[in-house]
Amino acid sequence: MNRREFLKAGSAVLGGAAAARARPAASGVREQGAQAGPLAAPALAPRFGDRRDWWFQKRFGMFVHWGLYAINGFHEQEQWRRRVPREDYAALAARWNPVAFEPDAWLDLMSDAGMGYLCVTAKHHDGFCLWDTKLTRFITMHTPFGRDVLRLLADACHRRQVPICLYYSIADWHHPNYPNQGRHHELPPQPRDQPDLPRYLEFLKAQVRELCTNYGEIAGFWWDMNVDRHVDPSINAMIRRLQPAAVINDRGFDPGDFGTPERDADAAGDEALSFSRRTEACQSVGVESWGYRRDESYYTDRHLMRSIDKYLARDANYLLNVGPKADGTIPEEPAAMLRRIGQWYASVREAFEGAVPASGLTSNRSVLLTRRGNTVYVHLHHDPAGDAVKLKPVRRLPRRATLLNTDRPVPCVLDMAPSDHLEQAAYLRVTNLPANELSNTVLVVKLEFDGDPAGDPPTSRAARPGSVAAAR
Repeated sequence: MNRREFLKAGSAVLGGAAAARARPAASGVREQGAQAGPLAAPALAPRFGDRRDWWFQKRFGMFVHWGLYAINGFHEQEQWRRRVPREDYAALAARWNPVAFEPDAWLDLMSDAGMGYLCVTAKHHDGFCLWDTKLTRFITMHTPFGRDVLRLLADACHRRQVPICLYYSIADWHHPNYPNQGRHHELPPQPRDQPDLPRYLEFLKAQVRELCTNYGEIAGFWWDMNVDRHVDPSINAMIRRLQPAAVINDRGFDPGDFGTPERDADAAGDEALSFSRRTEACQSVGVESWGYRRDESYYTDRHLMRSIDKYLARDANYLLNVGPKADGTIPEEPAAMLRRIGQWYASVREAFEGAVPASGLTSNRSVLLTRRGNTVYVHLHHDPAGDAVKLKPVRRLPRRATLLNTDRPVPCVLDMAPSDHLEQAAYLRVTNLPANELSNTVLVVKLEFDGDPAGDPPTSRAARPGSVAAAR
C-alpha cells in the first residue's frame, strides 16, 4: 500500500512526510463547515486562545526530512521499500558524518522562502534519532559526527526566534519491542525481535519527555505512522503540560489540534471555501520522496505556488518539505526553488497574512478571495482560462486595482458582458491580466474598495457601467 492509499484508508479511525496516522489524512478537508450556498460566509477554524496561536500568525513553514537515508539518496523509506535487513541498514550509522551541516544556512533559506517556522524529523520510521537520547544507541552521538543535531538546530532556532516543531514516527523499524508485523510501512519480523507494544510505548513516552524537556521551547509535535491505531490521550496531555505553546497534529494517539492533508491527495479539499477544522497541508518539493533523492524529479514552481495559495487563501497552514543531503546541505535545485517561491510569496503575502477567506463574495469558483476590511484579494490559483476575471455578483468598482506580483495597476470594468444577458446586470471584471507573460506563477490582484464590496454601487442602487483605468 502506498502513502496515498493508506491516507485514504484511515478515514474511520478516532472519529476519523509523512503518511499514516490515527485520523484520515484529509481530516482537515472533510471536516469543513457545510456551505449554506454559493455566497455563504466562510466558517473559520477556531483559534486556540492560548500560546499555540503563534501557529496562526506564521502560516507557512519549512518541513525537513533528514536522516541516515540521505547517505544512499534513494528515499526516506529506503529500508522498507528496498527490503533492507535491519542489521544492514543500521550499518549506515558508521557513515553518518554531515560535516557541512550549518543550521543557520537552513534558517537563511527558510527566511528567503518567506517561511515562519521549521519542522524537522527528530526520528523517522528507521528509528535513527537526531538527538542525544539516553534510551537507544541508534543515534547521531554514536556516529563519526558525534554531535547532537537537534541541539544545534534548536539553539539556532531559539537564537533567531524561529518556532521549531518536531516530527516523530510512531512506527520504528529498529527498536526490537516495536511490533513490526509486515503491515503497511512496517518491516516483516526481524531476527531478535521482542514485540511488546506496551513496553515500546514506555520507550516512546520517555523519548517524548526528553524532547519536551531538554531542548527549550518546542512549538509543535508532528506525529506520524500510528500503524497500530493505538489510542492514548495521556501522551499528548504530557506534551501540553511540558510545552504549552506546542501545536500537535492528528496522526498520533488522539485527534490532536489540526488535520494534515498531504500532497494534494484529496480532490475534495478543492471544493470548500474555507476550513472549519484547523488544517496544515504538507507537500514536498520532490515528486518521489521527502528525504534527499539523488535522481529526484521536482514539481514545477507553479504547481507548488498553486498548492500553497489554495490552502493559505482558505485559512490553512502549509509545510513545504526539502531533504538535505548526507553532508547536511540542502541541494541547490530545491534551494533555488524555495528562493523563487519566496520571491512570489514576498510579493503576495499581504493577501494571506491578516486576511480572511472571502470566496463567498463571488460565485466564480475558478478563483479564491481573501479580504481585509474593504480590501479584497483575488487569487488565480487555477490556470487562468483567459486574461480577465469576472467577480459576479460584485457590482462595485474598486478605487484601485493592483497586480501584487508586479505592483502594477490593472484595469477593472463594471459592465454587462454578453454572458450576463439573462440577468441584464453589470458585474465587476478585472481585465487585461498578463496571464501569458506570468504563466509560471499564481497571480493575485488587490482590489481596494471605498465601501463594502458586497454592497450596491454608491451612486445608485442599480449598477452603472464604469471602469478603473489601468494607468493613472
